[in-house]
Amino acid sequence: MNHLAPHERTQRAERPRATRKPIPPRAAFYLLASVVVSFLAASSAPTPLYATYQAEWGFTPITTTVVFGVYAIAVLSGLLVLGKLSDHVGRRPVLITAIAAQAAAMLLFTTAGGVGELLVARVVQGLSTGAALGAVGAAMMDINRSRGTMANAFAPGLGTATGSLVSGFVVQYLPAPTHAIYLGLLAVFAAQAVAVALIDETVAKQPGALASLVPEIRLPRAVRGAVLAAAPVIFAVWALAGFYGSLGPALVRTLVGSTSAVWGGLGLFVLAFVAAASVLALRKAQSTTVMYTGIGALVAGVALTLVAVDLSAPGLFFVGTAVAGLGFGSGFQGGIRTVLPLAEPHESSGVLSLLFVVAYLGMGVPSVAAGALVVHGGGLVPTSEEYGAVVIALALLALAALLLRRGRPQSGPGVKVASGGPQSVTVRAEQPESLTQAR
Repeated sequence: MNHLAPHERTQRAERPRATRKPIPPRAAFYLLASVVVSFLAASSAPTPLYATYQAEWGFTPITTTVVFGVYAIAVLSGLLVLGKLSDHVGRRPVLITAIAAQAAAMLLFTTAGGVGELLVARVVQGLSTGAALGAVGAAMMDINRSRGTMANAFAPGLGTATGSLVSGFVVQYLPAPTHAIYLGLLAVFAAQAVAVALIDETVAKQPGALASLVPEIRLPRAVRGAVLAAAPVIFAVWALAGFYGSLGPALVRTLVGSTSAVWGGLGLFVLAFVAAASVLALRKAQSTTVMYTGIGALVAGVALTLVAVDLSAPGLFFVGTAVAGLGFGSGFQGGIRTVLPLAEPHESSGVLSLLFVVAYLGMGVPSVAAGALVVHGGGLVPTSEEYGAVVIALALLALAALLLRRGRPQSGPGVKVASGGPQSVTVRAEQPESLTQAR
């Protein structure tokens, strides 16, 4: 029985309920960037462990590249099926679910007892990464469009570098090497899931969530030309990242004559760290200039690494890797900055997901082919030289594509074309007031 007087019950009913205090937008932005970093760190964490797995389970180099390639295919599947979902149901639900799946993948890694379990863990990890990349990248752009574009280019390199190096040291110097790095990442994901639940939603829900799960390659007209110019560059630089993530550890250990896990992760660390630094160093340059810089550095860096492999010179190899890292960061940044500013806010997640589809195709397909060549072709060193030659050829094709598109006008609804190359097309026509309010 309720013994409160009528006026007391009225006051109790009218008293506002306590609401959670959301994380401020600036802090939310850095939290979202940290999610990209942790996801990419988790993706590169197994790299120094491949030699350990190979010794324990007795598989060949082609298995290493298959494990790597399966992850790339899973990311592609996540991007194609789930990449646009956050545009309809909101960023937070997709991110929290993806972080939970990533945490589950860490548990699968810690209990893996063979190649089959390792493949399952990589699939779960890849699907969750594919689901998260478009959502978290679009959420950062919802908060701050210019800084979000930059963070989408910077955070992946930082995460890849961090995961590779930290994992190498953990494997080399801490007990339980096949468990410690994953348990540490599990704790990070648990904390991030709680924090993401406290941020404000950055996009209004839209109908069509189920329809968005049907894989569909549809580019808004305003970004088509920019994507055609950027895609070959993105494919080429991520093909190089695929090499360093799959065969790079074995090649570095061969060059330095050491079985240390730190050496196994150092090549990918140098590549990704320099890539991330180049994003910051070139953030004020025109995006087309950044892409040309990326192509030139990619060709020069890979050429230096090929000479180093031929001479068995590890010092020169790391110099070439650093130069190639400049190419990686510049090429990827230039592609992102050429395309994303042309996309409308409600298109950002889908467009960004498509760019990552190109990236992971470049990372996965050539590396699996290289693994087959190591086993059935000339071995590790000759395959590495052939892979490097292919990356140079891809970079030159990307340069040809850019030169062919130089000066061509972009077209699309709501876009005014200014003079100059693709990057000059950044001036939008006035939107009708009703359309702006509807968004």
